[in-house]
Amino acid sequence: MKLICTQENFKKAIFNSERMVSKQNTLPILNNILFEIEMGGLKLSATNLEIGVSVQIGAKIEKEGKITIPAKLISNFVNNLPHGENIIMEVVEQNLKIQSGTAKAMIKGLSAEDFPLIPKKNTEFILNIPSSKLKNIISKVITCVAINETRQELTGINVILKEKELLFASTDSFRLVEDKLELDVENIGAGYTDFITKKESLIIPATTFIELSRIIAGDIEQDVQIAIEEGQIFFETDGTNIVSRLINGKYPEYKHIMPTEFKTRIVGEKSLIQGAIKMSSIFANGKTNEVVLKIDADTEKTLIEARSVETGENSSEVVVDITGSSQEIVFNAKYLLDGVNTSTTSKVAILMNSESSPVAIKEIDEKTGEVLENYTYIVMPIKS
Repeated sequence: MKLICTQENFKKAIFNSERMVSKQNTLPILNNILFEIEMGGLKLSATNLEIGVSVQIGAKIEKEGKITIPAKLISNFVNNLPHGENIIMEVVEQNLKIQSGTAKAMIKGLSAEDFPLIPKKNTEFILNIPSSKLKNIISKVITCVAINETRQELTGINVILKEKELLFASTDSFRLVEDKLELDVENIGAGYTDFITKKESLIIPATTFIELSRIIAGDIEQDVQIAIEEGQIFFETDGTNIVSRLINGKYPEYKHIMPTEFKTRIVGEKSLIQGAIKMSSIFANGKTNEVVLKIDADTEKTLIEARSVETGENSSEVVVDITGSSQEIVFNAKYLLDGVNTSTTSKVAILMNSESSPVAIKEIDEKTGEVLENYTYIVMPIKS
């Protein structure tokens, strides 16, 4: 193998590949990135056997071939190269000879024959989603994914495919978030309608969405094409392909715990509510992290308070619009703050019924002031 490519393209390809390598020392080949010539360019591939990524970049090919190179080593090398110079690579026996300007290296590799095959899709893409919309949804729903793997389905994000919308949901049993993506004609591929008649609910590993979000980072809008096959999902965007297993199992039915009506609603500036919760959390009990939301409809005052034996006490008055009856509800400060943080509008609504029933956080339309229904964050109060 011998080729020349731009440093910018090569660095991007390494960046999109290296995090996917396995941390398992039992299979050293999984610590490597596969370099191979494909379709007149250079393709880099990496996998941890759960997720696989392939990145195609343009290159001037002088000789075909393939080799696997340690991801950490090649990443550290290219990240310290002086800017501007092209990269020249050549495989000499089982080594990669690499040069850029005055910097040279000879990196020992492993045979490409031992690298595991990364699955390729056999069907057409059925969805085509703008990257900014997908990234925005991922940033919201990733918050509530469970870390504990005793219930594997909760370590993923539930995606419900409907005729004109996609629902993304996650829960760790203490809080729940759902975000809705409305589909237009240009978002839907030819096989989408047939697919959802057979399967309308998927569980996608949260780690897959985290990697996808990282890859589509940046201000450049690009489409993310999606194909779904038995047990696997494929994403393609800007020359990068990701394939991931789907999580087997049935996601919990969550719709029944999402209230449709509320007795009390407060609407206020996101930044003010954030600040008050953060302030109170400093004084919250270290074990329970409790803060109290007190809404007095008669005096039109809303307080966020916390106290503990160790630190003392704090009370912050928040300027909000109150609709409905008075409430006093105890929350885990982190769970309440996460719901406010992940909303993307300058104002948020907190809607509630009682001290023991689910509380919802929703976004507010910047122009009309109406409560938006696409994003819903549900948090359970701490019962007194």
